[in-house]
Amino acid sequence: MVAVDGVQRYVTSHLSRIGRACDVDDVMQDIRLAVWDGVTRGNYRQLPGVPFGAWVQGVCANVCASHIRREMTHQTLPLRMEPCDTYGFASFDALAILGMDRGVDRSAEKFIDQDWARTIIELTKASVPGGVWELAVESLTGPRQYGPPSAQDRRRWHAATVVRQTARTVQNALEVDRSCIRNIGDVCEHAAECLPTPVLRRTAATIVRPDVRGPERTRAVEALAAELAVTERYVAVQIGFARRLYQTSWRILRAGMRSAP
Repeated sequence: MVAVDGVQRYVTSHLSRIGRACDVDDVMQDIRLAVWDGVTRGNYRQLPGVPFGAWVQGVCANVCASHIRREMTHQTLPLRMEPCDTYGFASFDALAILGMDRGVDRSAEKFIDQDWARTIIELTKASVPGGVWELAVESLTGPRQYGPPSAQDRRRWHAATVVRQTARTVQNALEVDRSCIRNIGDVCEHAAECLPTPVLRRTAATIVRPDVRGPERTRAVEALAAELAVTERYVAVQIGFARRLYQTSWRILRAGMRSAP
């Protein structure tokens, strides 16, 4: 993990070139999991004169390249839409975007349908604090910044990450097959599965959903940190965000269960 932390400056610089410095936390998390998986599967072989850090840098380069390809090719969701015109269609402001896939059967050159976009935007905006939403819009619509980031830059990047991961959670919850939701237990189980990253999903499933507290929570954090090859502090920091995302998906699934015929 020390070797992984050492590549963060490279990741920040690489993503800044495409205006996606707000994705640094997501990509670093993917790199941690990729390195841990590679070591446990025996993909790393120690060679004389080749430091472990060099192998980590190779993993980092591959993960960054994959992330950039995904960002440049997948569909986009505008953060803002203008009021409907006389024909009932919204005018999209495509400057502020959330990256997410609408489905493999749709062309990446086409915008997602407006009703779906409106639903995602409204639910996402309702699920994050107003200040976070505005900072995210600033981050995604403002000009690209080069050079060392300021404290305000970091706040904007964090806000964009919160909004994007909330939007992905909303999308996942809306796309759950309603026939699978028969009772509150199903709602709770699927709500944890809707979170956008492995760390958040596991945090929701093992700590948030069972509402683990006290000494039991300490043990759960320790076990999850060992499982995911991250620090206990990292897991502890994720709990609050995982809880908010879990509550968002839970409300959507619960509402869907109520409205089901």
